[in-house]
Amino acid sequence: MSKKLIQKLIKRFIPNFHELRKDKNLQLFHKFLHDPNLWHLNRYSVATAFSTGLFAALIPVPFQMLLAAALAIFARANILISMALAWVSNPFTTPPLLYLEYKIGSFLLGMPAHHFTFEPTYEWIKEQFHVIGTPLLLGCFVLAIVFAILGNLLVRIIWRISVIIAWKKRIHRLKARKRLMQRIRRKKNKHG
Repeated sequence: MSKKLIQKLIKRFIPNFHELRKDKNLQLFHKFLHDPNLWHLNRYSVATAFSTGLFAALIPVPFQMLLAAALAIFARANILISMALAWVSNPFTTPPLLYLEYKIGSFLLGMPAHHFTFEPTYEWIKEQFHVIGTPLLLGCFVLAIVFAILGNLLVRIIWRISVIIAWKKRIHRLKARKRLMQRIRRKKNKHG
């Protein structure tokens, strides 16, 4: 996919800022939604959106998209990218993520990891929370922070590389245009 096509696709899903200001349901949040970084695609807003979205995705709370949106508003990140990244944890990825977070938390606390079979019931969580709660929460926060930092750095590196490549292409085009103009002048001087 070309860069222009990706930009058009993304811009199609980004709402018009002026329409958002008129929306009656969002009047309560009007003063928070005024920052242009919440809606534009630039290096800061996209990299920070990766941080806030991945952090929210790895914290086991309900309404992770709302957490991602709140963090994006607070950090002045692109709100839509942040909310989309909250879906990294979904019904398919949540069990392995929680298990990984539990193992990391157990390792950091120096506790032996207990073998258990997960049951998605309130009773199971209530019974097992005293055993798995502390390592799980520690692992969640550690993994969330690590992924937030790595996501931010990765976006900044990719963004920087793409800018360097774009500049090199531009310089190459300018040099080619300059050579072409020199050839045209030489021909005019020969024939003129």
